[in-house]
Amino acid sequence: MFNRAIIKELENWANKEYRKPLVLRGARQVGKTIAVEIFSKKFDQYIYLNLETASDRRLFEMNYGIIELLQAIFFEKDKKQVEGRTLIFIDEIQNCPDAVSMLRYFYESASKFFVIAAGSLLESLIGRKINFPVGRVEYLYMKPLTFKEYVAAIGDSSSAEILDKIPFPDFAHEKLLKEFHKYTLIGGMPEVVSVYSKTQNVIELRPVYESLLRSYLDDVEKYARNDTLVRVIRHTIESCFYLAGSRIKFEGFGQSNYKSREISEALKTLEKAMLIYLMYPTTGTELPVTADYKKSPRLHILDTGLVNYFAGLQKELFSTQDLNSVYEGKIAEHIVGQELLAESQTLTEKVQFWVREKKQSNAQVDFIIPFENYIIPIEVKAGKAGRLRSLHEFINRANHKYAVRVYSGKLKVDTAETIKGKKFFLLNLPYYLTGNIKKYLHWFFEQGVKT
Repeated sequence: MFNRAIIKELENWANKEYRKPLVLRGARQVGKTIAVEIFSKKFDQYIYLNLETASDRRLFEMNYGIIELLQAIFFEKDKKQVEGRTLIFIDEIQNCPDAVSMLRYFYESASKFFVIAAGSLLESLIGRKINFPVGRVEYLYMKPLTFKEYVAAIGDSSSAEILDKIPFPDFAHEKLLKEFHKYTLIGGMPEVVSVYSKTQNVIELRPVYESLLRSYLDDVEKYARNDTLVRVIRHTIESCFYLAGSRIKFEGFGQSNYKSREISEALKTLEKAMLIYLMYPTTGTELPVTADYKKSPRLHILDTGLVNYFAGLQKELFSTQDLNSVYEGKIAEHIVGQELLAESQTLTEKVQFWVREKKQSNAQVDFIIPFENYIIPIEVKAGKAGRLRSLHEFINRANHKYAVRVYSGKLKVDTAETIKGKKFFLLNLPYYLTGNIKKYLHWFFEQGVKT
């Protein structure tokens, strides 16, 4: 069992005075059930309901009121209502719309109980086949292990601790960079990390990756609205791994004959299931960040390790010393994007990228994130600051002079100048510190560069 960072978020939820039932959202196999089991140790009593089983599902299908339902749950699970805190976890809730409806009554009439619900493909079901009671539940998102969670999971406590040391010490650079390469190679899916930590053998991970893909195909196809969409979704999933990190067009996606409308529906279903993320560009350099949905999005997959396995990139990654040399630098961008997306928990913290598209010349900055009153550009690049031409284009248009370069080098701050002569400050951030980017931006500004 991995002690995930989301446990802290669960504690914050449990400590709220006006607490609502919590719906834990995330792709299948990202560790939702295990995280709740770890969290349950903080309670006097824990009741687990799995609505894939008929007996547990039947409790909610008997049309009981909330008091009778609770009595039936305690009776079925051979539990007693105690004075202390009781956590009730309703897993695979998508299998029972009646259970979803009852969440409002846990909030209105049984708020002393701590109730968490979770399930696969909840995103695509919300508003279509099941409806969560508006204003009666709250949500929390769970994603694959971040790099910090990964090093903790493999038992490297010293690395996990030193990642929080700001500024990061130079002496730990080589070790953390090497470990980040491993993390990039295998990804952050809990079962993959568990097997790798025991075997240290990438070959042993093959059946785990295959099982994950099968579970996604089975799960998504189960809820597709017709057989045609099943076929389109299958093609889309299998093609996604070869297009990860690339800007895509819906028409003919994956060298198919499928129309834009068919692919759009399939991709949006996968995005709702949190298996992919369609990152749309923005053309602005000031807040608020507004996406341009007329332009082609960039495709990000749930986990970089899955991309590496199914796109056949593991061997190349295993032997490289430079992530930017693999797959035209797309894997380096993809893993940085995965870390940034893991940090993005609210609608106001969207991760996007920036473009300027003209007939004569184009410019594209890998990522932009809102920070304080600014939009901060982030490039995933090696090389000297003076060669970051797209970054220069952004800075020339921006109302500030702060930028980030994520790379394989050590932590440092440079004073640079665009081609047009505008001076700016560049935070050079090692790959392994991407997950702490907000903390380092605070540190960056505190270095006296905020002028």
